[in-house]
Amino acid sequence: MGPAARLAALLAVLALRAGDPAEVAARGDTFSALTSVARALAPERRLLGLLRRYLRGEEARLRDLTRFYHKVLSLHEDSATPVSNPLLAFTLIKRLQSDWKNVVHSLEASENIRALKDGYERVEQDLPAFEDLEGAARALMRLQDVYMLNVKGLARGVFQRVTGSAVTDLYSPRRLFSLTGDDCFQVGKVAYDMGDYYHAIPWLEEAVSLFRGSYGEWKTEDEASLEDALDHLAFAYFQAGNVLCALNLSREFLLYSPDNKRVARNVLKYEKLLAESPNQAVAETVMQRPNVPHLQTRDTYEGLCQTLGSQPTHYQIPSLYCSYETSSSPYLLLQPVRKEVIHLEPYVVLYHDFVSDAEAQKIRGLAEPWVSLVISGIRSLMLQLVVCFSAWLKDTVDPVLVTLDHRIAALTGLDVQPPYAEYLQVVNYGIGGHYEPHFDHATSPSSPLYRMNSGNRVATFMIYLSSVEAGGATAFIYGNFSVPVVKNAALFWWNLHRSGEGDGDTLHAACPVLVGDKWVANKWIHEYGQEFRRPCSSRPED
Repeated sequence: MGPAARLAALLAVLALRAGDPAEVAARGDTFSALTSVARALAPERRLLGLLRRYLRGEEARLRDLTRFYHKVLSLHEDSATPVSNPLLAFTLIKRLQSDWKNVVHSLEASENIRALKDGYERVEQDLPAFEDLEGAARALMRLQDVYMLNVKGLARGVFQRVTGSAVTDLYSPRRLFSLTGDDCFQVGKVAYDMGDYYHAIPWLEEAVSLFRGSYGEWKTEDEASLEDALDHLAFAYFQAGNVLCALNLSREFLLYSPDNKRVARNVLKYEKLLAESPNQAVAETVMQRPNVPHLQTRDTYEGLCQTLGSQPTHYQIPSLYCSYETSSSPYLLLQPVRKEVIHLEPYVVLYHDFVSDAEAQKIRGLAEPWVSLVISGIRSLMLQLVVCFSAWLKDTVDPVLVTLDHRIAALTGLDVQPPYAEYLQVVNYGIGGHYEPHFDHATSPSSPLYRMNSGNRVATFMIYLSSVEAGGATAFIYGNFSVPVVKNAALFWWNLHRSGEGDGDTLHAACPVLVGDKWVANKWIHEYGQEFRRPCSSRPED
């Protein structure tokens, strides 16, 4: 089996798996679904309540300490106060022997912080894991790559694609959310720890720039400092081959921390290297983006994603048209569906307003408690390939699913009841959520899809259950077009030719979600049961 066939078989396994919600929660996958990110707001609200009570307690304690301070200060400022007064002498001795001890060793401060720590520990199990921080950082790098985003712009809260001297705003948020130096450092450090200096350097550079601008300002919540950022950036540049930058950054580090012997040794090492090879001082280092071996079509895929949806112009291609579709079904005569032919080879159709807002919301609500990570079981291997959560819904769960099946069957003319079709799969994409190029149908006879004893996946019916503000298009790689997310619309395409052979032109991908909460529902329809509904053909061109 070749690499492409093995990848397709693996994707088929991924598409069929469903995990235990409890197992998923334990793995730390908050970043992988926007619904999980939204749930993370609840424990933070509880933490805010705890912090509010702590601040009130501390404010009362500080008011009392301020009172004590001014009381003692007033005695010292009154130069006429005679120490010979036995009452004043007694109070002085009492203050020094008792009052100051009570102030310094007051239990109030420790009780306040203990209450805050106890409250934090009670909600700690509901908080994102460190793996979530790593996943979210990698998601930002993915968006940076696929949409060619400028890191400095991202740090300011703007989404700009930079190509040469051209700057394009991909998304203009109503409110800017800027990143701190510590935020940028954490993203850069994730790349740094993976040995990915292509991504580490621009994020660490931005961290250094922001830390320099606020040097001397101490922030309780920050984990890193200017020295940390300089240290990591210097070594990243050294690993990338830019010894001069590594030397200059290390020298700057020593200005703030002159006693650091390790960095001092690095400075001597870099100076020696430059003395031995003076050309390194002027050589420009060209950073190469890390290879993605499982994605041979990366350039085409990312180019289609960057257009944010690029259907052909219908007026230029007469065979692409819009119509009201009934499919000769009595079910659709009174309420035909608006059909838009997007592409002919592969044949891809978009049905507008296929579901209502209420139906879309209902389906999302049914799926949300049961979402499980698509990449369950092989997380570390496939994390870069798929980032989304899914749930499988039987039509017995709610009448709305029965109605949905009837509508799909009437429109396609296919039998969508199990075992001739799979249960509805509902997917929620996370931060930078994506699904890189893959086939929906099996490309190998050993694929687990055939264990269902209903043949291969002949067709895909995919419903957009939400809108997104930017990104998230469905890109057909070999067809060289992409379809943007159209809320409540449905995409339909044939995965197999009439001969039963797989259609290689259906290689497709879910572009990363740039901004928004993307939900889709997939109905995969199999060969068996469709013999008289879509007759086969012996001609390969059909």
